[in-house]
Amino acid sequence: MFEQIINVDRMEQTVGLFGNFDENIRVLENEFSVTVINRGTDLKVTGEPENVGKAVRAIGGLLALINKGEPINDQNIHYIISLVNEGSDDKITALAGSDCICITSKGKPVRPKTLGQKKYVEAIKNNTVVFGIGPAGTGKTYLAVAMAVNAFRSRDVSRIILTRPAVEAGEKLGFLPGDLQSKVDPYLRPLYDGLFDMLGSESYHKFVERGSIEVAPLAYMRGRTLDDSFIILDEAQNTTPEQMKMFLTRLGFNSKIVVTGDITQIDLPDGKRSGLIEATKILKNIDDISICTFNEKDVVRHRLVQAIIKAYEKHEEGRRR
Repeated sequence: MFEQIINVDRMEQTVGLFGNFDENIRVLENEFSVTVINRGTDLKVTGEPENVGKAVRAIGGLLALINKGEPINDQNIHYIISLVNEGSDDKITALAGSDCICITSKGKPVRPKTLGQKKYVEAIKNNTVVFGIGPAGTGKTYLAVAMAVNAFRSRDVSRIILTRPAVEAGEKLGFLPGDLQSKVDPYLRPLYDGLFDMLGSESYHKFVERGSIEVAPLAYMRGRTLDDSFIILDEAQNTTPEQMKMFLTRLGFNSKIVVTGDITQIDLPDGKRSGLIEATKILKNIDDISICTFNEKDVVRHRLVQAIIKAYEKHEEGRRR
């Protein structure tokens, strides 16, 4: 058996690392077949040499996140483990060095939680038009809204415009009760949720009344030029090529556009092409346009979501063969 000692600066770091009832450290012990013992400010890791080396690197990565004020949970433990197993643990430092994008209304800092998310945030900072494409739960919309709120608070833009196509996922829009706004509100709910989280309900409604924030169906964008705005198109896989072209050509001076979507969840009628897929092919070599792709490792929801995505990908691959 081989053992290695890790020195921890503060007891708070050890508490955060071990978690409630040592649940965090048990995940590492089971994954790498090692034993981790806490002795004051030292951690002793015991096991086979290769496994001990991996466990020590994973613990180092988690301590780096703790030092940045990031709470340790099931998602980031398994993400750090995956990086260590791939031999990519040198990238953990870059992840731990991610800056806070903005603070939510409840005082919670919003930061990228995976390398894919970090690349996406950097792309939004450095490009005028960004496409974020990937499965559910990867933070595409939430991070885009956080970047929009940050730009708005910094007065880099004077308004935020959020939009998505009102395409039914099996249900019929016309059967919903109420006027047009009441009918489309359920389709815009994920965008409302992100803004409520960042700004709080009271501030959100104040900015909507002033016209500083607009949440509307994609059809409302036709014929407009959107200057000095941060514009987000969500669920873009459900646009037609004509709608996507219409939307992208709304871009005005001193504006940014972020387009998000999941090309595995297209709800368009059979035979209709997705404007998102077509746009990424047409625009992939244009300067100041960035295309970011997420995978199941970037999922920051329940760990089962990763397993579900992998299972569906495997099923689709089998059908294509």
